Amino acid sequence: MTREVQAQKLRELGAAVLNIEAKAVADLIPRVDDSFVRACEFMLHCQGRIVVLGMGKSGHVGSKVAATLASTGSPAFFVHPGEASHGDLGMITEKDVVLALSNSGETEEIITILPIIKRLNVPFIALTGNPLSRIAQAASVHIDVSVAQEACPLGLAPTASTTATLAMGDAMAVALLEARGFTVEDFARSHPGGRLGRRLLLKIADVMHRGDAMPKVGLNAMLKDGLLEISKKGLGMTAVVDEHGTLAGIFTDGDLRRRLDQGVDIHRARMGELMTPGCITIHEDKLAAEALQIMETRKINGLLVVGEGNKLVGALNMHDLLRAGVV
Repeated sequence: MTREVQAQKLRELGAAVLNIEAKAVADLIPRVDDSFVRACEFMLHCQGRIVVLGMGKSGHVGSKVAATLASTGSPAFFVHPGEASHGDLGMITEKDVVLALSNSGETEEIITILPIIKRLNVPFIALTGNPLSRIAQAASVHIDVSVAQEACPLGLAPTASTTATLAMGDAMAVALLEARGFTVEDFARSHPGGRLGRRLLLKIADVMHRGDAMPKVGLNAMLKDGLLEISKKGLGMTAVVDEHGTLAGIFTDGDLRRRLDQGVDIHRARMGELMTPGCITIHEDKLAAEALQIMETRKINGLLVVGEGNKLVGALNMHDLLRAGVV
């Protein structure tokens, strides 16, 4: 077999898998029915947590479903059914909801612990590929996630079935997210260590230079004083303020080059004459991500931060946003 023939075969196989799995997901749409609604209502009104069960590949899917639920406002965790019968069943309380995933609906490890789950009298939701299975029949509500065929040509490896189960789990998680009124800020609070969380939570006040670390000079300061302030504070700029601390303008490395090209008298010039008035600023209560957007749009590397009455309260540059993980 030539490389070209093999490559074409691989492309055909890959496309066939995606077509089979896409159809498996599309076939789920009519099954978003009253059973789906009841399952979501059980989880929405849950006073404890959603306990997700699954063995093998269903277990891997269950871990992801639990993580998605937890990160979108529905407290959840995964319990391995094999470990449940050896002590982990104690994690399930009377306030919880149990969500079991099993393509066959006959997973022995789940069936073994069904009597205990029943005695707890908790809602038991099952996602299976067999509505007549023991797990499906024992469920408070069953959702059919069966597929016409697996993408595996041998019909053995769970492929389309796991994709369908995962998609249905996502559908429930997102439906619950909307029903709970879960916001972008709520999501960020669940992900404070990630880049998204930092972009959605970090404020200008958290990253800006303030006090003595903030570069500033007065209107009547000499150019040399401005240059010393720029060099000392290391932000490539300095604010120029009046006697009341109100921002009057900014002076940057770029301004220095332009003024030198204009033949300014560096020994006599004062900062009030050299500064750029009406400079771009940002309020300290704004998100750091907004500062990044302004810098990128205006093609600048730093911003002065103001409070009420245009009073100078801080300064930051692109390096501060990089260190904070906003960029």
